Amino acid sequence: MRMSRYFLPILKENPADAQIVSHRLMLRAGMIKQVASGIYSWLPMGFKVLRKLENIVHEEQARAGHIAILMPTLQSADLWRESGRYDGYGEEMLRMKDRHGRDMLFSPTAEEMVTDIFRSHVSSYKDLPLTLYQIQWKFRDEIRPRFGVMRGREFYMKDGYNFDLTKEDALHAYNRHLVSYLRTYERMGLQAIPMRADSGPIGGDYTHEFLVLADTGESEVFYDAAVTDIRMGERDIDFSDKAQCQGVLEEFTSLYARTDETHDEALFAEVPKDRQRSARGIEVGQIFYFGTTYSDPLGAKVMDETGKPVPVHMGSHGIGVSRLLGAIIEASHDDNGIIWPEGVTPFGVGIVNLKQGDEEADTACEALYKSATALGLDPIYDDRNERAGGKFATMDLIGIPWRITVGPRGLKNGVVELTSRKTGVSEEMTPELALEALAKTYASL
Repeated sequence: MRMSRYFLPILKENPADAQIVSHRLMLRAGMIKQVASGIYSWLPMGFKVLRKLENIVHEEQARAGHIAILMPTLQSADLWRESGRYDGYGEEMLRMKDRHGRDMLFSPTAEEMVTDIFRSHVSSYKDLPLTLYQIQWKFRDEIRPRFGVMRGREFYMKDGYNFDLTKEDALHAYNRHLVSYLRTYERMGLQAIPMRADSGPIGGDYTHEFLVLADTGESEVFYDAAVTDIRMGERDIDFSDKAQCQGVLEEFTSLYARTDETHDEALFAEVPKDRQRSARGIEVGQIFYFGTTYSDPLGAKVMDETGKPVPVHMGSHGIGVSRLLGAIIEASHDDNGIIWPEGVTPFGVGIVNLKQGDEEADTACEALYKSATALGLDPIYDDRNERAGGKFATMDLIGIPWRITVGPRGLKNGVVELTSRKTGVSEEMTPELALEALAKTYASL
C-alpha cells in the first residue's frame, strides 16, 4: 500500500477524552472513530488488524476441532424467557420491539440461540461431542462505557458452545478451550494468564478468565510470579487426548492466579513471599462449564446408549476480539506510539523514502516495494512529499515492526537501513539482504 493512496487520518494531538494509552493511540493512528458513546467505526488500519486477530482465532478454533457458524445479532425474547434469563439479565441488555410488537433484544451473548439450534437438529449421543462457535458483534448497554474498545457497548466477540453427553466430556471441552486460547494469545504476541474467576450472569461452577497484565486493567489480580514463566511455545497438542489437555490445564492453573472476586488470602499466603504479586489485568477471554443450566429448561436432550433422553452438558467460551486490539497496544507501546507484534501487524514493513523526487531514491523504493509485495511482506510505502522526521514519526505512531529507510547517501554505498521498531536497533545492508531477513522472520510465525 502506498501511503499517499491510503486512508490514514492521523491526529497530531492527543484527544482530550481518551483516558488510556490504547484509546489515545487508536484514535491518533486513525484506526477508529467514535460514533456514539462506546460505539466506533473501524477505519482501514484498525479494521485490518481486527481481521488479522479474527483469522488467528478461526485458525486455532479449527485446529481444536470446533465448527464455525454465524447467528444473528437480534434475538427473540421468547428464548430468553424459556431459559429464565430475560427478566434477570439486567439493564445491559438492549431490549426493543419489532413492528409487530414482538419483544426482541440485541444479543449480549448467545447461549439460548445456539441451544435452540442444537435441540432442533441433534437427538442422538452419536452426534456428540459437538462444539459450535461464531465471531459476531454483540451489544451490552454499559452504564459508563470508557477506555475506547476496551469497554465499549458494541464489541466483536468469538463465542463458542460445547455440547457433550457427560460432565467428563464437557470438562475435556473446557480443557481443550483453555489450551486453544493459550495458543491463540501467544500467536498475537500476548501473554494471557488463566485465572480462577467468577461466573457472573453466565452461571456455572467452573470458569477461568484470561487476563493480560497492564496498569490500566479494570480488574485487580493476585498471582504467583512463576506463572508468568510458562509458555505454550511450539508444543504439538493432540486436542482429542484428554490426558494431554488436562496436563496443560494443570500446568497453567496449579499456581495461584485469581481475580479479585475469587481471591483467597489464606491460599495466597501459601505462595512464597518473593513470588506474591498483585497487579491490574485486562480480561481478553473467559471459559465456562455450566452443565445442564441451559439444556434443562430449553429441552436440549439426546438419547443415550440405553435410549433414555438426557440433557446435554454444556459450556461457553468467549474471546473479546475487538478488545484484544486495545489489550495488545496497552501491552506493547512506547512514548512514540504502538509497537505491533509481528503476528498481528497491519503491514509487515514500512518503506521510507528520505528524498521523494530524487530519481535514484524513487527507483530504489519502487523496486523494494514491488519485491516486498511479491514476497508477501505486505509493505506500506511512505511516498508522501513530507520531511523525513514526519515520516519517521508516522511509522513509529502506527507501530510497523520493521522499517526500511532509503536515502541517496546510503544508495551510493548500495545499502539501505533496516530498523526494528521494538528495539530501535538499525543495521545497514543491501536491499536484497533486508528483504531476505524479513522474509525469514515472517516465515517463522
